[in-house]
Formats: sequence, structure tokens, C-alpha cells
Amino acid sequence: MGLISVNGKVVTTLGHKVNPGDEVRHEERVLRAEKPVYILMNKPKGFLTTTSDPEERSTVMNLVGGVVKERVYPVGRLDRNTTGLLVLTNDGDLAEKLMHPSHNVKKIYRVELDRPLTKADATKIMEGVQLEEGRAMVDDLAVVSEDKKTVGLEIHIGWNRVVRRIFEALEYQVIKLDRTMYAGLTKKDIPRGEWRFLKREEIVLLKHFK
Repeated sequence: MGLISVNGKVVTTLGHKVNPGDEVRHEERVLRAEKPVYILMNKPKGFLTTTSDPEERSTVMNLVGGVVKERVYPVGRLDRNTTGLLVLTNDGDLAEKLMHPSHNVKKIYRVELDRPLTKADATKIMEGVQLEEGRAMVDDLAVVSEDKKTVGLEIHIGWNRVVRRIFEALEYQVIKLDRTMYAGLTKKDIPRGEWRFLKREEIVLLKHFK
């Protein structure tokens, strides 16, 4: 529409590269780049992983609102009743990298089931449970409670509700689902419902994640 100019020249082509120091205007208003922000949250139950909700339900943005002035957004999704680690950022390149299947970002979940996991079903999960998108391959699985109802699951595929669907396919009900590790980051020192800015070395870790 010819509303954007860079250094006084109107730009109408998609994908135009802007360099640091360039003056970018929308009509007469100068646009300023926001500083990159990286947040690690321990998401509580009952919050949506979206930036807004038409039904005005609580979202993870309510937890950072008022403190973070930059417009951050969640990287990937945790469903409303899933708790645990969530990264929020305004760094689009990093978000895209973390979400892209080719980078095989590892996630570890603590899963509480309605009944003990049998050896036969544990074997089926390790061999890959067939879901709509294909065979859901997991990286590791371990029973972590004496009653065999609590399981640790390591996975890298990012299909929608994939952990819940793996167990539902074998007729288990997931009572609680908590993401305890994401891309090498842990919930250490972050209580449920709290968040913190990532440390410099953690940002470096994410940007060089392979």
C-alpha cells in the first residue's frame, strides 16, 4: 500500500531487509525495534498458551502482563491443563528454530496416569504408537513411581497433544501432565505460575541448539 518507507524511500516489496540504523516509518511514525526478550515460565494449570482469548479466559500473557513491556509470545503450545516449561520471546528467528521439526528439540514430561503402566504397553510406546500423523516415536520412557502410575517420557516430536494421545491410544487417562525439561532448560528455582528472564548463557544455548 506504500505506507512503509526505509530511509525516506517507499518500500512495497515483501522480504525487504532492514539494517541496524535504518529509519523505518509507517506513514509519518518512526518504528523502533524492540529489544529481544527471552522468558522461561513454569506454566500453571488452567491457562491458555495464546496471546489472547475471545472468551476472555486466562492466558499465559496474564502472568507476564504489566511487567514485560515488549510484545512477547509463546513458543509452541502447552494445552490448558498441561503444566510446566514454556519459553516466551519476541525473537522470531529463535521461535521458528525451536518449533521446526528438523531441530529435534527434546522435551521431557512427567505423566500421571489413572492406572499402572504395564510392561507390554511400555514396550508398545517405545516401539511407537500409531496416531493420525503417523507413528509417534519417543526417545525414552521410565516408570518413576512404585505404583507405576507416574512415568517420565522424553520426546522430540511436537504434534498437538501428542503425549496425551499416545496414552489415550492405549486406553490410559492422563491425570496430570507436566513438562519438566525443554531444549536443555529445567524448572529449577521457578515455582508453578512464576517466570524469569533467561540468563545470557541460556540464550546462547538455545540459539546454538542442534
